[in-house]
Amino acid sequence: MKIISLQPSVSVILDRLGCLDSLAACTRYCLDAVPALRDRGLPVIHDSWSTKTEELLPVAADIVIASVPYRQESLTAILKAGMPALTLSPRNLADIYKDIRLIASIAGVAERGEALVDEMQQQIAVIAERAAAAPHRPIVHCEEWGKPVIHSQLWVAELVELAGGRFAGEPGARTTAEAVAALLPDVMIASWCGAGARVPLEKIVEQRCWNDLNAVKNGQVYCILDELLNTPGPNLVDGLRALAQAIHPEIFSAREGTFGRQLDRFSAQCV
Repeated sequence: MKIISLQPSVSVILDRLGCLDSLAACTRYCLDAVPALRDRGLPVIHDSWSTKTEELLPVAADIVIASVPYRQESLTAILKAGMPALTLSPRNLADIYKDIRLIASIAGVAERGEALVDEMQQQIAVIAERAAAAPHRPIVHCEEWGKPVIHSQLWVAELVELAGGRFAGEPGARTTAEAVAALLPDVMIASWCGAGARVPLEKIVEQRCWNDLNAVKNGQVYCILDELLNTPGPNLVDGLRALAQAIHPEIFSAREGTFGRQLDRFSAQCV
């Protein structure tokens, strides 16, 4: 079974299943998420948001697997390619587990998919049990985009709760700097799609006049790597570790993993 992967999550899942040889083409974001793909010489195409029919047609593949986010134009392009297509749209952790099992079945390794889900659930349970011992549950603002400000997705909200926090706002919804400030967050996390560790924490705190918030005063403003939270796959276990480290640094040591970048205390001034 030869697969065109239009989203990093698909390639990450195939990697963890030991099925990279199934890939016939992938996106440039897949190369970042799975460095082992860089030397394979695969055709590099656009993702689920911007793929085009003409780049799919020359690829010898049995199926296209895409995942959120989409545009109507990209969905039309996938269908016009004339090959079977699986378009995933996970909202929560349960959906992600189902998608892993489905991709594993398509790749002919259903038992590995079940084992991978079991491994994820066990690791998540261990982290959640440690976080549950915290004496308090901080209010956590977590955003996936900055202009406009968009709250992170539902599966991230679930991870925040598992990490011992309380997710502020409506998952996946647009919001404003003023509305976020009104929630009085104790921890603020920016994990912008495609930004990696390059979120300008100092600038957004200054521009949004957030310097008086407890999260800023206490130095709990973080950038968590995009691929740890916005890629719905096995990497979310590392995303949970990063969240737990940011929310409860008194329990989770920085030595347990790198989450991205932290804002220096009192470094921002409202402008």
